[in-house]
Amino acid sequence: MEYVRKTMDSSILNKLFDIPPALHNKMVEVIILPAENNSADKIKQKIQLGFVKGPPLPESFFDPLPEEELRAWGL
Repeated sequence: MEYVRKTMDSSILNKLFDIPPALHNKMVEVIILPAENNSADKIKQKIQLGFVKGPPLPESFFDPLPEEELRAWGL
């Protein structure tokens, strides 16, 4: 996996996004990793919840929730 690792002044990062006040005006280490992981889909299909007794979860278990359900949960 390729990545970037760099030490820089936090004031540069603060221009891009909000950083915690404790990190202002300090040298920080930044590590950039790829966000997409193709193997994550393969792993998700093999996950079995250990506390669930019975048959494996259907594929539809991992489908996004309908908008109505998300609103009911306040999301």
